[in-house]
Amino acid sequence: MDFQQDPRALLRARTPGGLARGPVDVDPDATPGYPGGKAEGEATLEARAERLTQLQELLYANGVAGSVDAAGHGRSLLLVVQAMDTAGKGGIMRHVVGAMDPQGVEDAAFKAPTDEERSHHFLWRIRPHVPPAGFVGVWDRSHYEDVLIHRVRGLTPVPEIEQRYAEIREFEQELVQRGTRVLKVMLHLSKDEQQDRLAERLDRPDKFWKYHPSDVDERVYWDEYMEAYRIAIAETDTDQTPWYIVPANRKWYSRIAVQELVISALEGLDLEWPPAGFDIGAEKRRLAAS
Repeated sequence: MDFQQDPRALLRARTPGGLARGPVDVDPDATPGYPGGKAEGEATLEARAERLTQLQELLYANGVAGSVDAAGHGRSLLLVVQAMDTAGKGGIMRHVVGAMDPQGVEDAAFKAPTDEERSHHFLWRIRPHVPPAGFVGVWDRSHYEDVLIHRVRGLTPVPEIEQRYAEIREFEQELVQRGTRVLKVMLHLSKDEQQDRLAERLDRPDKFWKYHPSDVDERVYWDEYMEAYRIAIAETDTDQTPWYIVPANRKWYSRIAVQELVISALEGLDLEWPPAGFDIGAEKRRLAAS
């Protein structure tokens, strides 16, 4: 079963009229554009994985061949995944990103910065993880932590945070100009659903390792986080570096939605298989004679 409507249009944070939506404007239980249920969604995830892997191989092949765009840059894709805890980032990594060939994927998870990282500009630790030509880069949390938790917890003065939005726009535009397609996703679950998922972790010994007491502490700031997300998305969503808010109460839906967004982004690169850099006929003859 396919999406009946393009999820890019349905999930885009900024509406065609230019209005920037925030998490509170999106129903986390919804399944925009998809008419089926869990069983159909899981079948779709499996079926579309073939198309995803084909497109990723095409991107990787272009990187290996040194293919460049009209501006002379190699092409790559950056997927940024942001979410509250338990929203399903790990499931995206396993079920969507995990379907791709790992030799063409570079992933990074940005946790709390080290002392050394704090001594530098907030983008210092981010820049080394920009995907090279031919690669899909996946960031599990990102530079947006420095305008989300910092705003909620008052770790940085608001005027400096406001300046960081401008620096993020400039940084992401720089990536686009260098040939990187930027795709930013917020997985949006409800506060009640998060409570249920945290409770499950406390009921299952195999999930204890995923539980952190600080997760409950952060729930006190839920509304503040939703507002921080709204502001960050409004400040940094552009047509070249779009934000998508993906309902995440139904894990099966968030996975197929992100999968489809990645497929669309790779298709949008308009890549072709690189031509042979040798005489095909001659190599066939050599092979036959070997």
